[in-house]
Amino acid sequence: MTNYNYPQPLQDIERAINHWALLKAETGAVGLDEKMAEIQALLAEKLAELRALPEDPALRAAEPDDLDAIRALRPEGERRYWSELPEATYRDRLEGAWLGRCAGNVLGSIVELWDIDKMEAWAEHLGDAFPPADYWSEAERPNELKYETSRRDAFTPSKMDGVPTDDDLIYTQVGMLILEDYGIDFTVDDVGAAWIKYLPVTPATPVLDNLQAGVPAGKAAAVDNPTQFWIIGSISADPWGYAAPGYPELAADFAWRQSTVCNRRNGVYGSMYFSAAIAAAFALGDPMAALEAGLSEIPADCVLACELRWALDVAGDIKDYREARAAADERYAGMHPVHTINNAALTVWGLAIGGDDFSKVIGETVAMGLDNDCTAATAGSIFGAAYGKDAISEQWTRNFNNKAHSLIIGQPEFALDDMVDRFTALAGEVLAGEYSSASVSAR
Repeated sequence: MTNYNYPQPLQDIERAINHWALLKAETGAVGLDEKMAEIQALLAEKLAELRALPEDPALRAAEPDDLDAIRALRPEGERRYWSELPEATYRDRLEGAWLGRCAGNVLGSIVELWDIDKMEAWAEHLGDAFPPADYWSEAERPNELKYETSRRDAFTPSKMDGVPTDDDLIYTQVGMLILEDYGIDFTVDDVGAAWIKYLPVTPATPVLDNLQAGVPAGKAAAVDNPTQFWIIGSISADPWGYAAPGYPELAADFAWRQSTVCNRRNGVYGSMYFSAAIAAAFALGDPMAALEAGLSEIPADCVLACELRWALDVAGDIKDYREARAAADERYAGMHPVHTINNAALTVWGLAIGGDDFSKVIGETVAMGLDNDCTAATAGSIFGAAYGKDAISEQWTRNFNNKAHSLIIGQPEFALDDMVDRFTALAGEVLAGEYSSASVSAR
């Protein structure tokens, strides 16, 4: 792995400054306002210097943002498996992918970012199995709303009526709407317009703020945004794999257009990788083979590709969620818990550990922690795309009731079967088309 040499976080200093300021105010100290202004100015100056530090030019050259440059650095691989849509096979696997994504997300959502010890203690308190073998029987803070729409207890079997709202799932829905609204030749600017139209909130808050302030979509990710390598691209990869089944090159192209709005470098590659892996899973019927195939659509020497190859190489040695999390913590010490790279490794290991057992795939992946609703959703999607809907036990879907709730502006609910119909129509259109990679980065 490239050594990121993460520095010691400064939150303790910030906390100390604020606490001492409060104490000095309470003891009547003279000159407090002036001193705090001086500190603020000094921090602003040092932040500007931090942002101006030069990047490693060799690493930058291996990690371009332009699509043509990305493609020039890809390894050899199968760019397209299906020349036309085998509708019966595709539809079965699409239902599996979408249901698997929903189930993985719902299982992880109310324990998102929890440490393993906290999840184990909550499972013991409830009498639930751990790793989870079904949805959590109760939710901590059950009355609290997620995204101002679904109560947290709506993620439990006794309260679930439809797939509850979560940010990971809306990107699948928004991706479908982008393809329908703008066509399969949609542009980066179209993605930006769709985000403004449909998203009241997003984990990529700096990006949405930039878009709403008029920053062009192709530049929004790079303006005052230190989250450029975070997982937002990976969690929004699925619609592109669904719309370009058996065509990983085009799925990655679609993903690039979307993730360019919210990510750079390895954040973009995460979206391209998982969209390509999902597209390949439809044709290959094997999650691990699909994960290998996805590597063909990102730069061979980027950090994400190096880390994915390592994760795949050691996957056979990692036997459960504890070993997976320990390996990630050791290798990625200091990395943010919603980063693309550490969560990608956990997704690989969840699929490897679970094999052809869907419950084990999402249960082990959630039990690993970090951004575990995202990782379980992606693992569930790849599993379903490979194995189809019958490989997913009814226990995970019995309370979905053919509906997914949403925070999308103007569209609070989607019928699950209607989404399958719409993606099937899009996939038929995509695979019937002819595409050229020439000048594609101008989109």
